[in-house]
Amino acid sequence: MRSSAKHDHNRGISGHVLTLHQRLYHALNLGSWERKEKWNCSDIEIQRQVLRSIDAFLECISSETLQYPLVKDSVVDIVRAIKSILEFKSQSILRLASTVTVKLVNFLPSSILHIHVLDLLYPLADLLSCQQWQVAMSCAASTNVILSKLSSRQEREAWHLLKEANAVSCIIQNIKQFYIEGKPIEYFQEMSFVLSKILWKCSSFRYSVWNDSEFLDILDAIIQSENSVIVAVLQLYSSLALCVNGAEKLLKKGEHFLEMVVRCMDSSNTDSVRTEAFKLARCLALSRRGSTKMLKICSESLVKAIISALKSRSSTAEKSAKTQSSFVEEACRLASITFWVGDHHMHFWEAGVDRVLLDLLLEDYPKVHKMQRESSLNDLIIVVQESHEANFLLSYRPYVWDILGGLAANCAGNINHKVQGNELQLNVLIICACLSFANSVRTLRQVSQYGLTYMSECESASRAVLMMVYSPCKYIASSARSILHEILKLDDKDYVEYLLNILNAGLTGSMFGLPGNLEIVVSLISLASYCSLPTYRERIIKFQGMKTVLAFTLWWLNNPVRVKRAALVSHLRDPFSERSCCVSGVEDWEGEDMLLLFSLWILAELLHHFTDIKVHPPDSQVDFSKAKLIQELEDVCRNHNAHGSRWYAAYVLSYFGLYGFPSILGKRIGKSLGVRDHSDRNLVLVNEESVHVHEVILTVRCPSLLPPGAAVPKEKPSNGGSIELDIERNITKAVHLSAHVDQQSLLKLLEYVYSGYLQAEEGLIRKLKVFSRHCKLEPLVQMLSKRNPKWGVPIPSFDLSPALRPGGQYLSDLIFEASSTIQLVNWKCNSCSSLVPHLHVHKVIVESSCDYLRALFQSGMKESHLQVVKVPGSWDSLNKLVSWFYSEHLPVPTFDCLWDSLDPEIKLGEVRTYIELCWLAEFWFIEDLNEECYKVVISCLDSSGYLSTKVIQTAANFSQWRLAQVAADHMAPSYHRLRNSGELDGLDSNLVEMVRAASVRLSQERDQSR
Repeated sequence: MRSSAKHDHNRGISGHVLTLHQRLYHALNLGSWERKEKWNCSDIEIQRQVLRSIDAFLECISSETLQYPLVKDSVVDIVRAIKSILEFKSQSILRLASTVTVKLVNFLPSSILHIHVLDLLYPLADLLSCQQWQVAMSCAASTNVILSKLSSRQEREAWHLLKEANAVSCIIQNIKQFYIEGKPIEYFQEMSFVLSKILWKCSSFRYSVWNDSEFLDILDAIIQSENSVIVAVLQLYSSLALCVNGAEKLLKKGEHFLEMVVRCMDSSNTDSVRTEAFKLARCLALSRRGSTKMLKICSESLVKAIISALKSRSSTAEKSAKTQSSFVEEACRLASITFWVGDHHMHFWEAGVDRVLLDLLLEDYPKVHKMQRESSLNDLIIVVQESHEANFLLSYRPYVWDILGGLAANCAGNINHKVQGNELQLNVLIICACLSFANSVRTLRQVSQYGLTYMSECESASRAVLMMVYSPCKYIASSARSILHEILKLDDKDYVEYLLNILNAGLTGSMFGLPGNLEIVVSLISLASYCSLPTYRERIIKFQGMKTVLAFTLWWLNNPVRVKRAALVSHLRDPFSERSCCVSGVEDWEGEDMLLLFSLWILAELLHHFTDIKVHPPDSQVDFSKAKLIQELEDVCRNHNAHGSRWYAAYVLSYFGLYGFPSILGKRIGKSLGVRDHSDRNLVLVNEESVHVHEVILTVRCPSLLPPGAAVPKEKPSNGGSIELDIERNITKAVHLSAHVDQQSLLKLLEYVYSGYLQAEEGLIRKLKVFSRHCKLEPLVQMLSKRNPKWGVPIPSFDLSPALRPGGQYLSDLIFEASSTIQLVNWKCNSCSSLVPHLHVHKVIVESSCDYLRALFQSGMKESHLQVVKVPGSWDSLNKLVSWFYSEHLPVPTFDCLWDSLDPEIKLGEVRTYIELCWLAEFWFIEDLNEECYKVVISCLDSSGYLSTKVIQTAANFSQWRLAQVAADHMAPSYHRLRNSGELDGLDSNLVEMVRAASVRLSQERDQSR
């Protein structure tokens, strides 16, 4: 029996509450307590009496009375009783029980409820399949509340309980039945809201939902209903789109789906509908691929919807409605697509984005607008400053600067805003940004005083100015530099030395973390902007800025501090999109390398304007040398850094006479330049000097050097089962070049074509630039011209994969066949009529990365003349091998929801392919490939450890003992269970011993760590 005694500290409770408390415990005492923790009672009438007593007790207490120990302690018993009644599942009282549960979870504050959420979650989730729709609806509502009040530590167990109760499948089935049977709208809302909450919080459930095509079709039909239903469906879509694969599935619906999303953004809808529509569009654009696809289909209508939402906020003075603020903020977040490369930026200018942004920035913009265009720049600055300093819609300013920065970074170089008629608005926007920039530099000293929210605006404004002063649009860049110079002159203080001191302080490592990282980022951005102004560039040099920035860059390369912008600035922190999953590769141009990117930006600008300056060794870098710096920058270009830092590393390298992007594959292919072996073209100059080249390389990398139509594929007849290579491929054909081409320029251009990288003296640059432009090698032209990289432009990859397409297959001089090939359904070669699965490859490419093949072809024995090589292994292994030969990128599984959903046997087949490739790479002396495959197998085991028992035997069969040991280490924690269950019986005895030894080592390590 539970005690209901009164204590002195319960004084103040009303007599009515005490009476209901006594009735509650009287009803509870009609049942029994198991170890004082679980309430038991099989009598339906007693259960009903308990529920009514709980209901009455909840009705009479308030948040104040809940603080009394007597009332607070009662919650534990109430929860245990409700849990027991729900688990009993008596159909006659489930409706009452579920209704009381809804009242309980809504009434209890998070501080009390979170203690009991896991007790209630499973019985509620288990009743989602109840045939009484009122019960299922109430359970869904209660589950939704509980999930909202979960602590991060409770989430893992909560997902396990939901999975055990099969909750997601039940909810999906309920929504399907709603569509068929016509249950009340409220039923659908509760089901969809709880499903959205589950999908938002737990990514592992998303695949089963977005992969259900029937369910998605039903949602398409349901959304044609009233506003409350539209909100629910949009929330569901957004939760699914948090998975990048789910977003792609939704985007496959095409124009019809996106038109619906844009319609929901229209002002004719409620604010809540508009909010969810903007949020959904933002989720669809979380990945570069999703953003590109969405903008390709509906960029103009999407931009108009964004502008319309921003106008609705700026058109009415200081509206404070929460819902309106919400959809405007979501529109602002979506407007960050201005930083994505595409054609949508023009739509923003055409829609009058400049005027809309000014309305969000300035309280008294009409006063500014009245100024004549003939007014002096200083007069305009003074008037704008008065209006800018008013505290008007400050929360939107970081978004405004981001939108403006993205537009400036992607504005076409030939746009003349003076002709467009928006010169005044644009200048006022630039003035506002430059004023905020100047404030941000001044306030760096008092980050703690101003707070991180204000510093978030400082970072965004500084970034916007940086994008404008280096904009590819000459009008914006020149205007921004002039205005920035004038505004900085108004401040007597010189902050250059202070900014450099921040970087020097950063070298100790003591400043990293918030707010130190933010301080350093703003300092770097500010210095990069200063570099655009001659006066301030000179001051940076005067205060040893080159040495400081170089020291910081080298320090970062040795001690990389990786941080994403969203982790620094508050306006980008979004609890919703932070739950995204299945995002693969580097999406943001700056990625986590922003500190490196901006330091390289400064370094490049200083080298560009002070060509005679020497790069002195920083005091802290004793082992520094020019060669060491070049090596470090080349490593940045080669490695998987974000595209922005790689572009600027290449930009800096151009000031050392090195142009392009070094790569390992390029270095290997580059050794083939001028070599007679396998060459089939001879580039002949006017002076009869010639260079041996390979048509396949030129076809992929620089077709302009070949005669028109040289590489057009031709039909080659074959005698059915055999494969014949064109014997004309062995004949070297001459290509006579123009008299304007000199040998030195040609050799350097070919160096770039073959390796993606070249070294050239300054005297050759002009000729090489003209030649490169004629050959349409735009990335090389840009680097030879030493033009700033354009924000968002991807790295030109050294990829020879196009040679595997029909045009390149015609140039093939070798066939690869897999030694063990299962029959492939509908397999057909585009280049010949052979029925044996094979790949047309090129000796010059495959031997560059494989010592075994090189030795084979150069041996002089009959094998060196083979037209067909049987590659030991499967067809899948062969395809991955060839892909690596041609791109140096091994196709690997994306360890996301698609991988998780695969059947274990399919996963095992994938892993076996990489083990087989490991063996082949070892046999053919391809060390880099061997190491890559080794890492992939480890990743597969980390993701799906249960494969270890199969992988260990497969690895042993291929004599890959290093991989067998990895599998044994994964099995070590479960050794005793595996042995007792007999799962080790099928393994060789030496493998079982390997697992046992790994288990012993693990136990010893655990004992030592205690």
